[in-house]
Amino acid sequence: MLDLAIMGFLAEAPLHGYELRRCVAQLTGHVRPVSDGSLYPAINRLERHGFLTRHVEQGSQGSVRRRHTLSLTSQGKDQLLGQLRNPGEKFITDRNRFNVVLAFLGLVPDVREQAAVLQRRREFLDQPASYFTRGGKLVRAVDTPDRYRKGMLQVSRESRRAEIAWLDSTLAELSAEASGG
Repeated sequence: MLDLAIMGFLAEAPLHGYELRRCVAQLTGHVRPVSDGSLYPAINRLERHGFLTRHVEQGSQGSVRRRHTLSLTSQGKDQLLGQLRNPGEKFITDRNRFNVVLAFLGLVPDVREQAAVLQRRREFLDQPASYFTRGGKLVRAVDTPDRYRKGMLQVSRESRRAEIAWLDSTLAELSAEASGG
């Protein structure tokens, strides 16, 4: 998820490390805080694979600190587009990972490929789900006396409904675009 976010933001524009950290934190920080201990090893790994480059420049006026500007390479852009076109299963089933895909899915130029990713998420959301089971069966909000679990399940159900409505609407728009309408 971190690698995808890094490459996605760098596809939009070259960034200094601290700017990149801020962007990633805004996207994922409420769920998974971004520490230097995870960000910089990911940057180094992506650089080793040839997906990004680092350019060192002098700091701003009066500053002696050098700044590293990170840029996505053409190989990195190919890697990013490949991951966006065909995200792994966890990127479809995990809402937070899917949000990272959504943040950059517009970089994929073919609306049919965008729609295929959204369709996978839509099909996943068609499957029954719950945070809890009892006797091998999914527990629904109406089936639990615990108000907090009931609340979790109700919020999840409404969020799921809203996401399905958005997916259906967006898939219809993408279908019209693909057919030239």
